[in-house]
Amino acid sequence: MDSQTMEIQKRSGLKKVAVVILNWNGKALMEEFLPGVIEHSPAEIADVIVADNGSTDDSVSWLKTNFPTVGLIELDQNYGFAEGYNQALKQIDHEYTVLLNSDVEVTPGWLDAPLAALDRDAAIAGAQPKILAQRNKAFFEYAGAAGGFMDKYGYPYCRGRILHVTEADQGQYDTEAELLWATGACLFMRTDVYKKEGGLDAGFFAHQEEIDLCWRLRSRGYKLVCTPQSVVYHVGGATLNVESPRKTFLNFRNNLLMLYKNLPEADLKPVLRIRFWLDYLAAFKFLISGHLPNAKAVYEARKAFTALQPEYASLRKENLQKTVLTDIPELRKESLIAGFYLKGKKKFNQL
Repeated sequence: MDSQTMEIQKRSGLKKVAVVILNWNGKALMEEFLPGVIEHSPAEIADVIVADNGSTDDSVSWLKTNFPTVGLIELDQNYGFAEGYNQALKQIDHEYTVLLNSDVEVTPGWLDAPLAALDRDAAIAGAQPKILAQRNKAFFEYAGAAGGFMDKYGYPYCRGRILHVTEADQGQYDTEAELLWATGACLFMRTDVYKKEGGLDAGFFAHQEEIDLCWRLRSRGYKLVCTPQSVVYHVGGATLNVESPRKTFLNFRNNLLMLYKNLPEADLKPVLRIRFWLDYLAAFKFLISGHLPNAKAVYEARKAFTALQPEYASLRKENLQKTVLTDIPELRKESLIAGFYLKGKKKFNQL
């Protein structure tokens, strides 16, 4: 633990929650959003800490100059989203940790409802607020909305977002709900559970690592919830462009790895067989729409997944051995793709 982090915890008497913002070359985002995080995170219960992922811009020097009281964990390289948080949380001993993206605008009282849920029920390992789009605040944001679910073939969706279609927020999901996954854009976690259950998968680097973690927790008997009384606004896509082939590669590879790690034995082969065709259908769609690099990225993702299976066999074995909940209600039995394209089910409440 670096000296500044030790001093933070000494001064704070170890406050209830650490709000940890992972930064990589994100000075502009911190300029826009960090002041609001500080303002709306009461100092009596929360430490705001920036974990810098080996930035090469001047964001660290800017932070030290402009916000010297904000905690700083300086990592020696860019570990990616997953391992960056794992490295940071090694230095965190607060009861709760919020994994907060640097492109999130928080609101007054944003900590209250998620922390109350965690206080209320020891079985709740993680929580998220309602996530709306920062650039269009009437709509839910893609990466989390009002809480995450998944279909049998590994397609994530949310209350408020099905595939690429996001809904306007009209209060239709303002009830607390149990989830399969809570978004990594603003993820409240019990710090000890995060560490005990292995944290985020470093091999994922970025994208879908929080879904993998939450699925692992859910299968081990923990609960995840959305507390929509708390609201934040997420820019989204601030690190990788929506059409980035790198993002396509990570999403497809990591999703396949997640299925391999977590699916029960009886489901693994049938699901992966269908996914073979669905993935190449997606590649074909990229191709005919003029996105050849993305089509190639799908192929490369599948090739990487095949190469990584032997390395992930032990993790799959561990997950299956520790599974206590085999029939997870938040895992949809039907195909989301079929419902969306063949039956026109484009809203969560139509499923």
